[in-house]
Formats: sequence, C-alpha cells, structure tokens
Amino acid sequence: MSKPQTLLSILFSVVVALTACRGGNNTSLSAAEGGDTVSMKYSTLLTIVRHDSYTTVDIKNPWKPGKLLHRYYLVPRTSDIKPQTSDFTDGTVIRTPIQRAAVFTTVHCALLTELGVGSHIVCVADAKYIKVPYIQQQIKAGRIVDCGNGLNPVVEKVMDMKPDVIMLSPFENSGGYGKTEEIGIPLIECAEYMETSPLARAEWMRFYGMLFGVADKTDRLFQCVDSSYTALKQRAAAQGPGRSVIIDKVVGSVWYMPGGRSTIGQMLQDAGGRYPWATDDQSGSLSLPFETVLERGGESDVWLFRYSSDHEWNYAELLSGHHGYDQLKAVRQHEVYGCNVEQSHFYEDTPFHPDRLLCDFLQILHPDIIGLPSLRYYKKIKE
Repeated sequence: MSKPQTLLSILFSVVVALTACRGGNNTSLSAAEGGDTVSMKYSTLLTIVRHDSYTTVDIKNPWKPGKLLHRYYLVPRTSDIKPQTSDFTDGTVIRTPIQRAAVFTTVHCALLTELGVGSHIVCVADAKYIKVPYIQQQIKAGRIVDCGNGLNPVVEKVMDMKPDVIMLSPFENSGGYGKTEEIGIPLIECAEYMETSPLARAEWMRFYGMLFGVADKTDRLFQCVDSSYTALKQRAAAQGPGRSVIIDKVVGSVWYMPGGRSTIGQMLQDAGGRYPWATDDQSGSLSLPFETVLERGGESDVWLFRYSSDHEWNYAELLSGHHGYDQLKAVRQHEVYGCNVEQSHFYEDTPFHPDRLLCDFLQILHPDIIGLPSLRYYKKIKE
C-alpha cells in the first residue's frame, strides 16, 4: 500500500472512531481464589474477579507498591449474602446497583450523567465548580444537596441524604478523610488519576459501570474511546514527528510541567509532539523554576497552557503573568494556545474521553493535518 493510501486509510479510521461514539492501606496484595478475572486492557491498578454471587475489586495502592488501597465486594441487592460474612471482613461490601450516591468530584458527576445514572446522585461537594448542567439544575430544584467543601464536608448534610456510597479522590499522605470516614457510609476511592496512561485512566469507567448497573454500557463506551484514541495515535505516527511543545505556565514562582509518564506527557507523545521532558519518568508534575523551562524548552515551537477566566485571554494578559514569557519562541512567533477551563469542559471530559483532547493536540502539533473536528478545548491566543 502506498503512503497516500495508508494515510487515507488511517484518516478514515479516525473519522469513524470519532463519530462512533481508606481502608485496606496495609493489606497485602493477593490473587483472588477462583472466579473469572475480568480482562483489563490498560489499567494497572484495578483487578476485578467475578464470582458466582459477587465480584471482587482490588485497587492497588499507587503510592505503596505491593499494597492495596482498597478491596471491594460488589454484592447484588437481590442477594441474601450478609455483609458480616467472614469472607468479606478484609474489604468493603457494596450493594449493587448503587441507587443513591454522594459524589465529591466534577469528573465523576459528568461521567455518571453521561451514563444515564445522574439521577442517582443525591449529594455533591464544591458545587460551584461542577460545570455539568444537569447537576446544577438538580441542585436548584433541591433534588441534589451541596454538602460544602469536599475536603471538609458538612457530614450532617451527607447523612440526611442517605447515600449508599461516597465517591471521592484519595491523595498521598492525606491523613485520611476525617469525619467523612466516621459516618459509616462506604467510600469509593476514585484513584484513576494515578494511572500512567490516558486509556488506563479512562478504563476505570468499567468499574464505575459495575457499581451502577450499567456495565454493558460502559464497556461499549470504553471500546469507542479506545478505538478513537488508537486511530488518532496511528494518524500521528503516520504524519511523522510534529512540532516541539511545552505546556502549562508559571504558578507563583514555579512552572508545573507534566512529567514524561503523566497522562498529559503521554498524550503529547502520542500526538507526535516533541516534548522536552518526554524521557522524564515522573507521573506527576515537575516543579521547575522558569529559568530551567527557558533553557530546556524555550525554543519549542508551540506553547499550550490552561487558565481560568470569565473571558478569553489575549497576549497582554498572558505576558503580564510573568516577565520572562516574552523570551519564549512560541510567544515571539505567536504560536500560543490557551484552554480556558471556565469556558470549556476540559476537566469534566478529558479523563474519560482522552481521545477528544488528543484530537486537539494532534491538530496543533501537526498544523497541516486535515479532516478532523474543530479544536474543542484550546484556542489560539489573539492580540
């Protein structure tokens, strides 16, 4: 097959794919006995085993190799199995499907709404930061309660709503969840953000689908996301190396640059970008002084950054943020793209739809590419 034919074939695949769609911290890892292990294609933190009358879900501790973060036993509501059964004392029993949930993160509110189970959300935290129209409508109607700050919620409000579970994100050395873990409501520790690839993170939707009784739906959705992402990655590879790129900006006195093994770092590479920190082995952010970024990435062709504002920034506003920005090649050549997280659904969409963000990266890093949807999150900064 000739190179033009190959490119056309990949482009067709991309278009088709895009349109198709704490308990237990010190518990040692152990293989589940019996049962059928659910094949996870990318996730390295989840182990799911189906048994005749329940399902075991183990979440590896991403900060303590060889330990579990949490073990869950998903038991159907129709089952006569008792949570106190000795077989379940090393984990948390969750009756499925979940009917009432307190959800402390905007990304999980967005996913559950997309899956058609948003009506099961009865309580949220930090409501002002949740840009999901359905959730805001339900809050105004009084059907969803805002329990305040997710790190220190008003637990009385949570208890009044009688949720089956509380979904929240764990953090290293957080010291636990305070009063939230003392009220007897099971905690679902949503640690997908600690996965080291975009598709591994997105695959956690399959676990959440099991919790809410929509496993078949989430399996199909993930297949769609996987297919779309893979087709875009192949398109990038066929295009060859793209433009060099740096990302994000100075906050205070530090530039937080995504590590090479972070999901953003991985996606820049999957889009064919030449990323100065691609060989770094950190999965989180690197805290760098501006001078280091200037020395190593100052001559990058493109600069992508995220910001929060009630309006789109121009160059004057951007340059006022740090006196050294005008030394960057991307600024001099006006190749700067901003993602206003207040006016987009970046945080709501991209964890479980990384293909959408990859599509933006692909177009920006390969400006001659054709046949893809318009930029969804990033916009070129104007004068």
